[in-house]
Amino acid sequence: MKANKILFGILVSLAMTGCKDDFLEVTSPTDTFIDEYYTTRASLDEALVAAYAPLHWYDYGSTWQYNALNFCSEFMSDDMYPNGGSNTDQQYLQLMFNYSCTPVVCPTGIWSDSFSGVKRSNDVIKYADWVEEAGNISAEDKADIVVQARLLRVFYYLQLWKFYGNVPCYFENLESPYISEQLTADEVYALIIEELEDVIGSGKLKDDYSAEEKGHVTKPLAYMIYAEMVMIQNDNGRYAKALGYMQELIKSGKYQLMTNFQDIWEESAEWGSESIWEINYFDDNSVRGWSNQLGAGGAVFPRLHGPRSFEANPGDPYEDVDAGWGFSAIPLHSVASFEEGDLRKEFSAFDLNAHGTSKDPGWQNTGYCLYKYMCRKGNNKDQKADADLGFNNNLRVYRYAETLLNAAELLLKTGGSDVSDAVKYVNEVRARAGLGALSSVDEDAILNERRHEFMGEGKRYFDLVRTGRAASVLTPANDSGAFRTKGWSEDVRYLPIPQDDIDAAQGTLKQNGNYGSN
Repeated sequence: MKANKILFGILVSLAMTGCKDDFLEVTSPTDTFIDEYYTTRASLDEALVAAYAPLHWYDYGSTWQYNALNFCSEFMSDDMYPNGGSNTDQQYLQLMFNYSCTPVVCPTGIWSDSFSGVKRSNDVIKYADWVEEAGNISAEDKADIVVQARLLRVFYYLQLWKFYGNVPCYFENLESPYISEQLTADEVYALIIEELEDVIGSGKLKDDYSAEEKGHVTKPLAYMIYAEMVMIQNDNGRYAKALGYMQELIKSGKYQLMTNFQDIWEESAEWGSESIWEINYFDDNSVRGWSNQLGAGGAVFPRLHGPRSFEANPGDPYEDVDAGWGFSAIPLHSVASFEEGDLRKEFSAFDLNAHGTSKDPGWQNTGYCLYKYMCRKGNNKDQKADADLGFNNNLRVYRYAETLLNAAELLLKTGGSDVSDAVKYVNEVRARAGLGALSSVDEDAILNERRHEFMGEGKRYFDLVRTGRAASVLTPANDSGAFRTKGWSEDVRYLPIPQDDIDAAQGTLKQNGNYGSN
């Protein structure tokens, strides 16, 4: 049985109602006034659980949309097609792939779930003061809970900043009429990176947790977020600090690459030697279902991207692959981009025709799909609600391979005396993939390695944008399937802000780019 269920055990006291924005509110399980209820350590722990809960929702949460963080950014890259049954199947995903979303037809879950996480994290910080005033928590325990809430808040704002750019950013919850100034992406970055530096500098983050508590936010997670933000922002004034964090993780000796790339994606390898941080899902007694999409338990993204109407060949090594809905076709140009002998190819661009058949492969079918988060028979066997939302695949958010490749790139950017280590770090990743060593590396070599190491993990789109390659790579001419009819531009770098939120903001939110309404 998988440990750490506590992080996503949505308590009865946190049950949601059906009103449109009620998922933002956490209600008291009694008739006690909220400032009287949140005066005990137990109630503060409930609030902390609630702050972690939105991590669990991204794949199918508060807006009933499939907004898995990794897949949304992959669909905007050159390495994954939405596929599905037709070009209108989950239309917001199809439009996102083609940079043609509107404020009405667009992914809204990342926006709603992230702001819900912000709100709940702010609550924890406020309630911690109440519990302290009541004399029911030690200074050390309060500091631990507050620093977790602050880092969670940074993570939620990271998603808003990456996907929407120009968003409201506040560290205390809003009062009626719940309107906040919209900041530019640069202003959001400045606030969040400063907050993250303060969180790291506090010295209160833990390096790790026991097996039963894996999933709590940690200092290594903070380091990885820091490097990601600094690299996306091209903040050369912070490259050296980001590099120092990556080297600290490398020199700690705590992490190492798993010997076999395939093993990373097994349940037995969750929180293994290569894991920096994961979002937990479990099938054991999972109650998540179509009528309880915010319930505790499993993931839906394995079913979302598994091959459509697939039947594995009897006796095949991958005969446990189950049929899914087909939202992860790998383009033929991506399949062809792998070097000969790259052991990662089979699990990034899984050859369906070599292992089975499909009677209804989908409209963008290429014969290849992502294996890493495959829906496999048995991975949802212990769920108690709906099998489609009961898979036990943890989402690997940051892996040690990324630490190595971040360090390699940052060494080049800082031009330090240890640039030879960049070659060493890249070759360590390549060796695990069964590839020969390089004698030197440049940015192109590192980006190429990142593409093939992290295909399907949500890194590629932001790599292309931050390095200025998006406009030349993400074009109809470069799409081997001829499905993309519109090319990338700065106007579509970010997703459109949902129209309902534009309307509710009473003129204080300006739409991203030149998006129009349906």
